[in-house]
Amino acid sequence: MLLRRTLSNPKLSALELQIMEALWNNGASSVREIQETFPEPGRPAYTTVQTTVYRLEKKGALRCVKRISNANIFEASISRSDAHGRLVDDVIGLFGGEARPVMARLIESGKLTLEDIKDAERTLRSLSRKKKDERATHYFRDYSRDC
Repeated sequence: MLLRRTLSNPKLSALELQIMEALWNNGASSVREIQETFPEPGRPAYTTVQTTVYRLEKKGALRCVKRISNANIFEASISRSDAHGRLVDDVIGLFGGEARPVMARLIESGKLTLEDIKDAERTLRSLSRKKKDERATHYFRDYSRDC
């Protein structure tokens, strides 16, 4: 199941994700502080980071929280989990919405371990129990209205 694209869960480029990581890791920051989180070799220019920050603000991924002298201070307005979830949904979408080919590749590459699979199984069982409980609650609530 793919998520609908909304401003609250925008698609992010690699540079945008790196900028968001800087904000998630360091909290509210100026453009200069964000730029300085990039490693020296290959660090993007200040103006590149600045332009990207303003694009992220327009997308709703971050917001300006205050101004100190000439510097705007920005913070993330979407969670790391939401951004990563969107990225995973996009990757799975490339495979026709099927997770199996992605999982197979992760297993083949050694990036998905048996412990990861056990954790996933526990999560699936927990979600399954929650859905059963929700269905039972709705059934009994609907049944009681009919009486």
